[in-house]
Amino acid sequence: MEIGVPKEIKDQEYRVGLSPSSVRSLCEHHHQVFVESKAGKGAGFSDQDYEQAGATVVTSSEQAWNRELVVKVKEPLPEEYSYLQKGQLLFTYLHLAADRTLTDTLINSGITAIAYETVELPNGKLPLLNPMSIIAGRLSLQFGAHHLERQQGGRGVLLGGFPGVRSGRVVILGGGVVGTEAARMAVGIGAQVKVLDVNVERLAELENLFGSRVELLYSNSSQIEAVAPDADLLIGAVLSPGKRAPKLVTRELVQQMRAGSVIVDVAVDQGGCVETLKATSHTHPTYLEEGIIHFGVPNMPGAVPWTATQALNNSTLPYVLQLANQGIAALEKNPILAKGVNVRNQKLVHPGVQEAFPDLS
Repeated sequence: MEIGVPKEIKDQEYRVGLSPSSVRSLCEHHHQVFVESKAGKGAGFSDQDYEQAGATVVTSSEQAWNRELVVKVKEPLPEEYSYLQKGQLLFTYLHLAADRTLTDTLINSGITAIAYETVELPNGKLPLLNPMSIIAGRLSLQFGAHHLERQQGGRGVLLGGFPGVRSGRVVILGGGVVGTEAARMAVGIGAQVKVLDVNVERLAELENLFGSRVELLYSNSSQIEAVAPDADLLIGAVLSPGKRAPKLVTRELVQQMRAGSVIVDVAVDQGGCVETLKATSHTHPTYLEEGIIHFGVPNMPGAVPWTATQALNNSTLPYVLQLANQGIAALEKNPILAKGVNVRNQKLVHPGVQEAFPDLS
């Protein structure tokens, strides 16, 4: 099969769909891989690295896109819509529930669009979302701490505190992978940490993990209203697979937070769980609203592309090999991979995205 790897064009997105080692594996299975020149540069991979792995380096996006299977990291942007072809397989992150225009475009193109974030194991775990969720969770604390600095417009709070001075307060909405990793980082630097979740069993698991170092609370409107105003750093870590994120923090609640506090919403690519939050970019990561710094970068792991590309490829490569070896038949043979299908035969097929756009189902 011919497999294309375009260069990512989202703002400061330096990850790449396939690493040289993944390309080598595909070539060893007698597939042809076409990598756009400089696609891996930001992640530390040269065109020569890809050529040595067996790829053909092409000079244009169109040459990379014009293949049976296209492997990316982020969703196609409007500049790429013209490359979408009927009968083509697209394997990437999509997050369609927050993007009606892209959803319509994929349906009309006739492409089969498979989203990393909805590939699902029988136990409900999301193996291709998990590695980026871990990285995003860790980065959420790192970015949040940075923007709390006075020079960045923040309150000037050191989350780890100092003897005789209270440590910073971190509130995390959601105790899944992102929330757990954010809490791990926050505990590690000595912050006061509260994690809220609606799953009592998950809260019990987190107690076994963190003990008394983290205050674990059942999430409901009253509890969020009680703890959010006191947060120096509020992290949105809510996940509803394929669906739009629920709005848990209202504008009124944001108004009650102390000026210079920071909100980092990792759920932004699913619409965000904070009413005042809108998507930003690595070039312009924050904005001030109601006196609060809002950080809404939807491709946070793009900040650490060397790590993130390899972490992602470790999880995606087995599925890429299945698609390359079997084509569309892989979706019939592997129900786990089939869960990832969002658009097929010019129809919207994923239940979570259908819920966001009922008129398309």
